[in-house]
Amino acid sequence: MLTALRSLPRAVWLIGLISLINDSASEMIYPLIPLYLSSVLLAGPRALGIIEGIAEATAGLLKLFSGVIVDRTRRAKSWIVFGYGLAGLGRPLIAFVSSWPMLLVLRFADRVGKGLRTSPRDALLASSAGPNMRGLAFGLHRAMDNAGAVVGPVAAALMLAAGLSLKEIFLWSILPAIVCLVLALAIREPQGVIPSAAKPFNWRLGDMPKVFKRYLVVVAIFTLGNSSNMFLLLRARELGVAQAQIPLLWAAVSVVAMLFSTPLSALSDRWGRVRLLTAGYLAYGLFYFLMGGITHDGLAMFTLFGFYGLFMAATEGVEKALVADLAPDGLQGTAFGWFNLIAGIMLLPASVLFGWLYQQFSPLVAFTFSSGCAVLAAVLLVVWLRQTKVVQSCRD
Repeated sequence: MLTALRSLPRAVWLIGLISLINDSASEMIYPLIPLYLSSVLLAGPRALGIIEGIAEATAGLLKLFSGVIVDRTRRAKSWIVFGYGLAGLGRPLIAFVSSWPMLLVLRFADRVGKGLRTSPRDALLASSAGPNMRGLAFGLHRAMDNAGAVVGPVAAALMLAAGLSLKEIFLWSILPAIVCLVLALAIREPQGVIPSAAKPFNWRLGDMPKVFKRYLVVVAIFTLGNSSNMFLLLRARELGVAQAQIPLLWAAVSVVAMLFSTPLSALSDRWGRVRLLTAGYLAYGLFYFLMGGITHDGLAMFTLFGFYGLFMAATEGVEKALVADLAPDGLQGTAFGWFNLIAGIMLLPASVLFGWLYQQFSPLVAFTFSSGCAVLAAVLLVVWLRQTKVVQSCRD
């Protein structure tokens, strides 16, 4: 494992470091938004669902656009730099909002930045690592991303304990954002990737293999039950977790994901992406079913959140490695664009529907619905992609 990690290209490590720093800023704010929304802006779960759904759906649309552009130009750096810059410089402005529609605008800008950078970044990662190391490369990236998700909430918890207000914490997020932008400017793209002839702008899904289209259906069904993680933090707060401990709870999830992302994603290089992804989807279904039925905080709830970290570790990097496996040569950016589009745009109905079920009926109904979607996705994944093990066999 250590030898393989040392052999990864410089670009993989640099992109991972950028994600670590960016997420330290993003996740310093992310767990506090539900608290800010309810205690300062006086809005409920329905508004949270609308905000997160619209923001993530917009990001998904832009991920397809940026992915197609990368395939056409073979240049990813400018999109990565602009995407990180827009998101990072917009987050501190949350300190000045006075209503939830204004918060929606800033979350929208943050997700626009994410939409413009994600597919180019994923395509650059896929082209930097060979087929036999994609699981490891994406796993390392997710591990460093989750490391930032540990640093951010811990920093937020320390700031809250020191008496800083939510608005002051939002303003401090500018520092890691600036460092992240400087590092993004240092990215070097692989040489010799300029296309020999201009390619037309082509975003059609028809050029993709049938197995990839089936995979997108699976992703859509799973994502319909995969609403914003902010609902998990809202649920924890309602069950009795103190406000100052909410960031630490999310940091604990990220610690688990950070520790296991690299080895579990690397395992998919040998054991198979589909097997590991199926296990992850089933784990998600179990987690959400149990979260819906729990009645108070305590050891059981904290154990469940740690279990959720294992789900993240087993799926986040593997999902993207599978996209790279299934994508035809020269269309990896477009393939990541479609994957990110489906995963992003389905968050709109997922978050709105989850918020409506949560508020109109009960948390049990909302969490059980999400659990059912995950189980159905796992079944279809086995039925449609169970023989997907080798890259070459996926492109027929």
